[in-house]
Amino acid sequence: MAGTRAIGVVTVSRSDYGHLRPVLAALQAAPDVSLQVYVGGMHLSPRFGHTVDTVAADGWPIAARVDMLEPGDAPEAIGVSIGRGVGGFARVYAEHRPDLLVVLGDRFEMLAATMAALPFALPVAHLHGGEASEGAIDNQIRHAITKLSHLHLVSADAHARRVEGMGEERWRIYTVGAPGLDRIRTTRMLPRDELARRLGVSATGRWLIVTYHPVTLEYRDTAAHVDALVAALEKTDATLLVTYPNADTAGSVIIERLEEFAARCARVRLVRNLGDDLYLSVLAAADAMVGNSSSGLIEAPSFALPVVNVGRRQQSRLRGANVIDVGDATDEILAGLETALAPGARDRLRGTPNPYGDGHAAERIVRVLREVELGAPLVVKREVA
Repeated sequence: MAGTRAIGVVTVSRSDYGHLRPVLAALQAAPDVSLQVYVGGMHLSPRFGHTVDTVAADGWPIAARVDMLEPGDAPEAIGVSIGRGVGGFARVYAEHRPDLLVVLGDRFEMLAATMAALPFALPVAHLHGGEASEGAIDNQIRHAITKLSHLHLVSADAHARRVEGMGEERWRIYTVGAPGLDRIRTTRMLPRDELARRLGVSATGRWLIVTYHPVTLEYRDTAAHVDALVAALEKTDATLLVTYPNADTAGSVIIERLEEFAARCARVRLVRNLGDDLYLSVLAAADAMVGNSSSGLIEAPSFALPVVNVGRRQQSRLRGANVIDVGDATDEILAGLETALAPGARDRLRGTPNPYGDGHAAERIVRVLREVELGAPLVVKREVA
């Protein structure tokens, strides 16, 4: 087709994939776009559910798979994984030659994919730039991706201002909202009894979602952090729906502690990967959430779901009225859970806005990707004082 634009989209984990699905659907439906999906990182790891199978089953055109993760999760392994990813994605771009590359967020795997594009003068559109998570290396990674990118499709005006403050030209920045909210608008939520059957838990009583990742700037304290969390969960009367952490430094420590906890506590349902639709339904059905996932700040407000945000991982990130910030200590976590699970806590949040948008981000994103002028004006960046 004349005028067809080849757009490559990178996905490296379950966390970015959920946000990208509405964008992928809109790109696939566009008559003037040839969509190429590049899958890498945790998607290819059996330990994290081999979620490339989910991507394939959803029907996206997977053009390449980049196996980049080193065994282990020590700092050295993360650094080597980045290097492997740069080489792997460079070979992909050399073979497929997309006109435009789409990346999202702040994962080290996504940094590798973006770095590999630089020698090709390949224009990069970055989603979810300008945000802050000061307790994790993700914060520096996100900003590094911003400086490597040519278009900034941000989730809120505050993030647009931060990107502009980093010296990016204003015409490159678009406030579009968080695309992950689009799927909340279009997904049929499963009823609680069906969720209980599929998850193998009781439909009665309180449900608490637990998603906890390493605080990568404090990775030496990971064991103490997760032990404090588990101690609080042991004292909380609820069915615990616990998901695996990301493939970050010291993530195996969290996995070991959670697996041991699940083995001795019948109230725990530990899952490697819930899948996107099932996860959203759990957010709709649960009574509260605890941990340090960005999902508690981005998606959970749309469900009026109280979230106990633990520690410093999401420090300085935009948050709604649903978030209860607590420290790492067991007693602080318990106090937060008492507030989140108090009678009427969720009802009081209904109708409060989600600061990350209105659920129509994908159409705005794809309009920019289809219409932006390619070539030197886009690729040659000028620093703004």
